[in-house]
Amino acid sequence: MTQAVAGRGGVAHLEVKPADSGMRLDRWLRAQFPAVGFARAQKLIRSGQIRVDGGRARGETRLEAGQSVRVPPLAAAPAPRRGGPRPLSDEDRALIGSLVIHEDETVFVLNKPAGLATQGGTGVTTHVDRLLAGLQGGEPERPRLVHRLDRETSGVLLVARNRGAARALAHSLKSRRARKVYWALVRGVPSPASGRISTFIGPDGRTRSETQRVARQGEPEAVHAVTRYALVDRVGARLSWLRLEPETGRKHQLRVHLAHIGHPVIGDPRYFDVENWELPGGLEDRLHLHARRIIVPHPDGGTLDVSAELSPHMARAFALLGLEAGTAGAGEPVELGPDG
Repeated sequence: MTQAVAGRGGVAHLEVKPADSGMRLDRWLRAQFPAVGFARAQKLIRSGQIRVDGGRARGETRLEAGQSVRVPPLAAAPAPRRGGPRPLSDEDRALIGSLVIHEDETVFVLNKPAGLATQGGTGVTTHVDRLLAGLQGGEPERPRLVHRLDRETSGVLLVARNRGAARALAHSLKSRRARKVYWALVRGVPSPASGRISTFIGPDGRTRSETQRVARQGEPEAVHAVTRYALVDRVGARLSWLRLEPETGRKHQLRVHLAHIGHPVIGDPRYFDVENWELPGGLEDRLHLHARRIIVPHPDGGTLDVSAELSPHMARAFALLGLEAGTAGAGEPVELGPDG
């Protein structure tokens, strides 16, 4: 299929097969055209050259069987590096193995460290997606990501052992049958102590980076985003430990929402913009956001419920501030009161 499109040198409309239902558009594109790198795939999608059923889509759009994907001429795609992808080293295999906190016949769950990218990009040579080959063993299919975390966000990351499991897990995430709990250290103390943040989020056109912003409904590329939050503990009036649960999965959602209500995440290089604010002594100037827990229907039946220990820099912050990670209810999904 790929060769036929490139050989004609023209636009093609490819039908999504049942086996690919539930795949993200960006991953589907790279699976169909291995020579198209991550950065180029994202650029093709953002520019509208890749369309789904005639309309613009986002990289995280989940495809459905029978949909038509418009693909431009890809004959000029860079050729794969001679010898294929760089093989994993022993250190790479040891690293990915050390991140596994749950493993069964269908699913891996990783505790991704802060600073390790989930997927590749410009200048990124080591990332989870590449390292997953180290978990394949003798299985016929390479493990695949089900969702992603920002590079500086640590914590729970789902990985499916096969396409069927990936499809089932992706469906659960899309249909909101999964629940994710995050922990964050933020500036100030929110009032009320628990609540629901509902806004539209879209790209910030004022910058060349991938920064997002709260947008108005109807703006180009604006999508609805909802986050629940609850105060777990506080350090005077200066810092708070919040439990967060996103009801939607938008890019930088939690970080944008917390900045929007005036309580940005400590160490956030993109969204922490508070004048004359100094980092408390001993805290590292790094993002203090952690994907603590995920609860999701298991593809084989039952429920998968996994929690990830804090990253080292957040564990040090908790110890310094006297916060107890074992606080009752800290890892529970956010439940709002009648006014929430």
